Amino acid sequence: MFQKQKAFFRKYFPGLVPLFVLAHFMHHVPGFIVQPLLPAIRDGFGLDYYQAGWLTGSYTLAYGISQLPGGWLGGKIAPRILITVGVAGVAFCGLLVGLAPTYLFMVVAMVLMGILGGGYHPTASPLLADTIPVEKRGRALGIHQIGGTLANVVVPLLAAGLAVWFTWRGFFALLTIPTIIYGIYLYIILKRQKVGEKPHATGTTTQSIQINQPGYIRRLTAFVIIGSAVQIFVFSTLSFIPLFVVDELKQATWLGSLMLSVGHIAGLLAGPIGGSISDHKGKIPVMLAVSLAAGPLIYLLSLVHYWWLLPILLLALGTCMYVAMPVSESYVIANASPKNRSTILGFYYFASRGGAGLLTPIIGKLADQYNFALAFTIIGVVLFIITLVCSLLLWGHKD
Repeated sequence: MFQKQKAFFRKYFPGLVPLFVLAHFMHHVPGFIVQPLLPAIRDGFGLDYYQAGWLTGSYTLAYGISQLPGGWLGGKIAPRILITVGVAGVAFCGLLVGLAPTYLFMVVAMVLMGILGGGYHPTASPLLADTIPVEKRGRALGIHQIGGTLANVVVPLLAAGLAVWFTWRGFFALLTIPTIIYGIYLYIILKRQKVGEKPHATGTTTQSIQINQPGYIRRLTAFVIIGSAVQIFVFSTLSFIPLFVVDELKQATWLGSLMLSVGHIAGLLAGPIGGSISDHKGKIPVMLAVSLAAGPLIYLLSLVHYWWLLPILLLALGTCMYVAMPVSESYVIANASPKNRSTILGFYYFASRGGAGLLTPIIGKLADQYNFALAFTIIGVVLFIITLVCSLLLWGHKD
């Protein structure tokens, strides 16, 4: 019986996948603490929606921009160092966020957190991909994504359950201190196993698509745009769900945190399943399906007047976003030379993560000036137009 369980675990969590799943979880914990606590932080500092939007926006913008040097550094220094900084360094900045005496100090700490986190994804994903056969790469990257998704699910649930015992400042300390400890432990383990010691400049993985094919650059560009847009628009929308539930639907703060968790819980299955489907059916058809659905789903949020209608929409939105992540990663990795993969992934993460940093305060401004319903309507329509245009450039191709 034990041997069967062991074989099952090795099948779905091969090689270094378990280690990176946990690292991915810890990497995302500090950066996601602010979102479920936005109502409490907003009240503590007396913020409007625009200022609240910049709390998450400052982090995601800095996080996105830092992917560019992070991807470049992935080919220059040991990935182990960047991965460790992306866990322990990010957590230390998260601790500073919880200790922030002013709104400005908090924004600065969030920016620093984003900067230090920029090297994780451009180095971790290629490093993991090189240990996995091409035909299983989408699923492996989807499983790796579970770590980040789980952080987005667990943190709001903890915020909802522990809010009565901890202040929002205490909650930051509760989650960031263990993450700092794990980051140090991770460095020791990677060094002991001699993982990620050298810059990721070369690789042995066979490319599933020839990069010299006609129209390759056009398709790669369109794919990166459409994959990034889904993540930018959905993530930015989900960031306001706690405030939407509290202010528009007149519900308790804990319910706002819970609904945010619902929006991300879909990723626990959507990432691995979506990545696996894309391995067999093609990455372009899967991406087109989720991207064309995301805009209308955001628009439907504008029609919600009762909180119990939210879960289905949020699960659907989360599915679109989390399917797009591993499919985008595996497509970029398959269409770039091993020497340039970290750099190209850096551009992809710059767009998909940094774009949310700009869009979040824009949604907040629209909500301040008008209301959430109009903000969601505008965002949904714009996303649908972007994905429709990009789909015309990808239509008829499988990978």
